[in-house]
Amino acid sequence: MKTFYITTTLPYVNSDPHVGFAMEIIRADVIVRTKKLQGLEVFFNTGTDEHGSKIYQKALEIGKDPQEYVDEWAQKFKGLIDLLQISPDVHFVRTTDEHHIKAAQEFWKICDKNGFIYKKSYKIRYCVGCELEKTDSELIEGKCPIHPNLEVELIDEENYFFKFSSFQKQLLDLYKSRSNFVVPDFRLNEIRLFVERGLEDFSISRLKSKMPWGIPVPGDTDQVMYVWFDALVNYVSTLGWSEDQIQFEKFWTNGTPVQYCGKDNLRMQSAMWQAMLLAAGLPHSHQIVINGFFTGEGGIKMSKSLGNTVNPYDVVKEYGAEALRYYVCAEVSMFEDSPVSMDLIKQTYNAKLANGLGNLVSRIMKMASDNLSEPVKIPEWEDMSQYFSYLEKFEINKACDFIWKEIGGMDKYIQDNQPFKVVKEDKEKGKEMISSLVVRLYSVARMLNPILPETSAKIKSLIKENKVPEKPLFPRKD
Repeated sequence: MKTFYITTTLPYVNSDPHVGFAMEIIRADVIVRTKKLQGLEVFFNTGTDEHGSKIYQKALEIGKDPQEYVDEWAQKFKGLIDLLQISPDVHFVRTTDEHHIKAAQEFWKICDKNGFIYKKSYKIRYCVGCELEKTDSELIEGKCPIHPNLEVELIDEENYFFKFSSFQKQLLDLYKSRSNFVVPDFRLNEIRLFVERGLEDFSISRLKSKMPWGIPVPGDTDQVMYVWFDALVNYVSTLGWSEDQIQFEKFWTNGTPVQYCGKDNLRMQSAMWQAMLLAAGLPHSHQIVINGFFTGEGGIKMSKSLGNTVNPYDVVKEYGAEALRYYVCAEVSMFEDSPVSMDLIKQTYNAKLANGLGNLVSRIMKMASDNLSEPVKIPEWEDMSQYFSYLEKFEINKACDFIWKEIGGMDKYIQDNQPFKVVKEDKEKGKEMISSLVVRLYSVARMLNPILPETSAKIKSLIKENKVPEKPLFPRKD
């Protein structure tokens, strides 16, 4: 059996989950469910990033032990699995897990043994929000453009560095040989230009005396790993590397490892992590899929540090999980920035789910239950290649457009041909028209499986039982 591996990034556990990460995990879940429909064996990874300055400082602010602090927040992020109808077999990794800590240290040892880690003194400007060094050209009036409310720190200490500069040619060769390595293609062009300008070695540790919350550097008790070097290793540690090679070989080496992330992760996922894999002698990722940001009012990036987020728990409480799943899959760009608010979600819920899909299901099943003596026989196979072709390219919104075009087509067919009237004048012809609509509705339910799994199951059940919904699938919200 062919295998498929996909992972989200690991969000920091320094505040409530926000809708940006909900978007990422929902979209990854859609791809997971699609691959399962196609008969692949899938490993799906998500989790939480629990080390670093932001988390340590936040724990100190509220007077909690860092481990106690991350334990509490990790449960809130893990709760998204049930909340958002994420595939229940998803693997949830935490960077404070014992196995991950051992794997990160082993990864360090291999890179060190291979000659790609060294120690030096240096001075840098550092954004705690990004957990990245910042050059003067990346700052606007001394502030990080992504986290303008955070002070850029000046770090002056002796740390370990990774020889990123050694991998320019290998990275450029990778981008040249795999034209779809980064999706969308304009992000591949962006990272290629970044690498072509030349690579600078980056710091991968911090002094324990200044920032003790991290994985100890092997052989140096005065230093802890820098968060990116620690966290990125989760993509292989979750598969059992380096203690159990079976899962790793199955899903990484012999599979097609895909990583979903936001555009602020482009450099880390498609260049830094790939160089680290090369340094450790491990195969590179198969694809990196880059989402745009969700924006709040005024087009400003939505982020926890700016405090302008939409909480997915609030959305689900008000409109249900599938309203959010639909919104992030169908109503916004896959790769560019898009606005989100509770009001926008409400508008699309009423227009596309309540008035659109929900109303159509009720109309068709009312005609079927009133006029057909038994459930319609559904063909076991149908050609869904066009639908799947969008999902293969991670164009989930186009797959949704394809489904809603069929929904609109059925609405128009009912309006133009009025099978509910025809069946009174020509019973057999009317029944044939209604049966055809039921088959088309079942096709919609099949396509909805990865996107709205609960609704997909409900529609299939109604058709198999030839029943009308006892209550609207999506009650209208005023």
